[in-house]
Amino acid sequence: MPCPSDSEATPARRVSVDPQGPVLVEGPVEIALDDGTVVRSDRFRVAVCTCRRSRTYPWCDTSHRPRERAASPNEDGTSR
Repeated sequence: MPCPSDSEATPARRVSVDPQGPVLVEGPVEIALDDGTVVRSDRFRVAVCTCRRSRTYPWCDTSHRPRERAASPNEDGTSR
């Protein structure tokens, strides 16, 4: 358990976990990657990719979202 003086000295970061999407972290944020490099974002809120589909990993680019096709029109020109 951390010492009370430690928690008073360093403000806690708020992290929001979405089971269907990224982890949202109040920034600025530094992330240490597997290869030892450190990436930083100075944004006030950062979306961190958890599915590893992002082309901008470790930052989320919404690649986790399912893609929906537009409905094809019926013979009368209306959507299904």
